[in-house]
Amino acid sequence: MARDDVLIVGAGPTGLVLALWLTTMGVRVRVIDRTAGPGTTSRAMAVQARTLELYRQLDLAEAVAEAGRRNPALNLWVRGRRKARLSFGSAGAGLTPYPFVLIYPQDQHEQLLVARLEAMGVAVERRTELLDFENRDGHVAARLRAPGGGEEIHEACYLAGCDGARSTTRHRLGMGFEGGTYDQTFYVADVEASGPAADGELHLSLETADFVALLAYGRPGQGRLIGTLRDGREEAEALGFADVGQRAIGSLGLRIGRVNWFSTYRVHHRVTDHYRRGRVFLLGDAAHIHSPAGGQGMNTGIGDAINLAWKLAAVLKGQAPDSLLDSYEAERLPFARRLVATTDRVFSLVTAEGGLADLVRTRLAPVLAAAAFRAGPAREAMFRTLSQTGLRYRGSPLSQGIAGRVRGGDRLPWVACEGGDNFEPLRAITWQVHVYGAAGDGLRAWCGENGLPLHVFGWHPRHGGAGFARDAAYLVRPDTYVALADPEAEAASLGRYFSERAMVPGEGPGSRLRVPFAQASAAPAP
Repeated sequence: MARDDVLIVGAGPTGLVLALWLTTMGVRVRVIDRTAGPGTTSRAMAVQARTLELYRQLDLAEAVAEAGRRNPALNLWVRGRRKARLSFGSAGAGLTPYPFVLIYPQDQHEQLLVARLEAMGVAVERRTELLDFENRDGHVAARLRAPGGGEEIHEACYLAGCDGARSTTRHRLGMGFEGGTYDQTFYVADVEASGPAADGELHLSLETADFVALLAYGRPGQGRLIGTLRDGREEAEALGFADVGQRAIGSLGLRIGRVNWFSTYRVHHRVTDHYRRGRVFLLGDAAHIHSPAGGQGMNTGIGDAINLAWKLAAVLKGQAPDSLLDSYEAERLPFARRLVATTDRVFSLVTAEGGLADLVRTRLAPVLAAAAFRAGPAREAMFRTLSQTGLRYRGSPLSQGIAGRVRGGDRLPWVACEGGDNFEPLRAITWQVHVYGAAGDGLRAWCGENGLPLHVFGWHPRHGGAGFARDAAYLVRPDTYVALADPEAEAASLGRYFSERAMVPGEGPGSRLRVPFAQASAAPAP
């Protein structure tokens, strides 16, 4: 009977990214998907800055950025007039190497990820469906239906449910999926358009009875329209683009030359109550779904995958105890709940009906947004939220210490100086230590003995501006978040951090903190 380290159910962006990271770290995976092939429609469009930062680890960032369209600003329109232009470049230029929202259709995105995975020797098994599974002692036994209709039992150390909002994995686990469905029916249309708003930026038209968002991608004039159907909700599936309200589209001055694709859908907002049970995990839409406000959904699923990948690899290699995997839920579930609440508020504001709602949406919101964006701290906070560069895990059991303004659990701040940036070493999916200033002999010796890469950056005022403390030590996780911030940069602090968690800092021959494989891989009973 075949057995892999991880069986990945679902080959959307979440499952593909999980497979890529695990394979890169030497973990054996099997990826199955019940569909006949990758998606052929654009679906999720936005790739946020944080996703691109993490994509640098697999040399994916530049390929994705070059293939997509960089949208540098969001424009708010009311009654045919541009009321505000919110520039991502001015907001994020000092925060990330990717100060823009990248529009890259999901079908093209998936094709790129599949090609990269195939180049690593892993193929997605199509028309292969998960029917059921059991958490057993030391593994998961999954019952699968093969393309020809036959069934097989496949064993894996762990199972990752990346199988979407109607997840079989979640249903078989009996997990809750609390939330609801918005009243409105929405439409999406991929169009070729001309006019003042067809300029390669993001545009949002807010009207008293209608709204529409335009996301530019692909060729000049090509874009995605997202709007509401306020009439004919019961017959939405039978409607076409000619049936949608044109007021908000007209407000943008758009002239639609061609409609390449049109669809209607309902929007849900739900979060599961747990991300893990025994050796089975939920990721992406299987764990959380929410409104499209801000383009957060796909990026959140990718974040789930990268958070879990390095932890699974560490446990499977005997470098960490099974309890490390509990931090996946501890870190990602609170974020999903906050995200659903935030997007719900934004979505409700944009789509609310009634006189007061119209007043707030068309008169107050554009003025307040423009005023907030002119203020430096507010502009930065808005960008951090949208780009997910503000996501942090300060309450995690893996987060400890503070040095300067940087705390354990924070995303490592990005600093670009002459000759490069401090994110370059993060291409390695490994634990590492950063020092901005000078590193002591004791710290250097301990890192060398324990196989832990040490990167020392000559002090620059920009480091202080980003929040770093001079000569402090920052222990960085494989997913580029700060685990420990130690202002004294003591080797003993690093040693205690790893020994208290029974984890191995590196794979060097001198490491004295390695735990037995049997202890590391023992999973709790389901």
